[in-house]
Amino acid sequence: MKPSLFESSGLKADYEAVLVEPWSPYLGVTLLLLAVFALMLSGEFWGVFGGIKLWGDWLNHLVGLGGVLGLDEPDSPLLHRLSLMNICLVLGAFAAALLSHQFRFNRPPPLEFVWGALGGSLMGVGAVLAGGCTVGAFFVPVLHASPSGFVMLAGLMIGAVIGLKFLMWTLEHITWGMQAPMPKPLSSRALALYPWLGFAVVVGILGWATNWYGSADDKIASRGIIVLAGFAIGFIMHRSRLCVARAVREPFMTAEGDMTKAVILALAAGIPVASLIFQAEVLDPYLAIPPRFWLGSLLGGVVFGLGMVLAGGCGSGSLWRVGEGHLKLWVAVFFFAWIGSIASALFNKTGWTVSEMNLDMLEESRLGVQAFFPAMLDGWGGTYLACGAFLLLWYLLVRYNESTEKFTVV
Repeated sequence: MKPSLFESSGLKADYEAVLVEPWSPYLGVTLLLLAVFALMLSGEFWGVFGGIKLWGDWLNHLVGLGGVLGLDEPDSPLLHRLSLMNICLVLGAFAAALLSHQFRFNRPPPLEFVWGALGGSLMGVGAVLAGGCTVGAFFVPVLHASPSGFVMLAGLMIGAVIGLKFLMWTLEHITWGMQAPMPKPLSSRALALYPWLGFAVVVGILGWATNWYGSADDKIASRGIIVLAGFAIGFIMHRSRLCVARAVREPFMTAEGDMTKAVILALAAGIPVASLIFQAEVLDPYLAIPPRFWLGSLLGGVVFGLGMVLAGGCGSGSLWRVGEGHLKLWVAVFFFAWIGSIASALFNKTGWTVSEMNLDMLEESRLGVQAFFPAMLDGWGGTYLACGAFLLLWYLLVRYNESTEKFTVV
């Protein structure tokens, strides 16, 4: 049987190399940074929890809890910038999963759904305490040279260790719900259709972004950039399997550090570039720095770290796994949104997360204050040294653990 033109021309090999074979996490973080910088240069910043909480606000209004919780009428999910970014992130992962033949409804054992619900709930509470998830309270604040991101990282590590120890205990003491249902094999026809559906999603997103970007309405035009950036982030994260939860968890679980080193590289390369954007006054760095330094960052990190280990993904990592059909993460994101909305309303009612401007014109809450290294260290010179020292210490600990497994708890 003669090979098709697609196979004989080598296009099939090229397709598989780019769209089927997994990308290196180092390539992934490089492309991710380009998408994040494109957002920053357009006056936006990457975030996840604000959009997920909006979904929870909609749910609470739907079930009649909006008035009880004192929630305002939520914005449209398609116009709220973080919600829109999340929707497009899921679509990006969905397209990547289709193109790589990896989309399927993955049904885990029943107990995993319990961990998804519990983990998602803890992530919701942790994100409220920290002022964001691993994106909004760790990655982006570190990129913006805020010490709150490094404190959140410390909390994430503590929570991850607690979560891993808890899961090890459950393996010895819980036997219910450990059997996963037999997966149904995909038909060859479905597999052949997947790439065409994936390309259709890509074309649809490009058309959507182009249409909105050309709008006379400035708000809609700015959302066109978000559509494209969110889609690119989801596509990149799926192809390279990028996940901050894995970067934090793996050194304590298997001593494997590639994902961790990729995240460190992204931050080490990203902080100087971000600083140039701030110094050019293209974007105000305080827009993405939560008023949680240091108490909220630490407590929120611990709670969120525990939750992300149980759920099997962080905020962005859970979303791109939703896009590839992982049903446990559907449950986790549902409870992340719902409990996050409830926790946000309750903490606001008690005054713990209500922010006010202090005498230095910084947002401040009972859980902390906005902290910015250049303001604390009188310029960018000391900031580069401080951030570089933190990242170098993290890298050295990861490399030491790779060869000794001193910090593994499993």
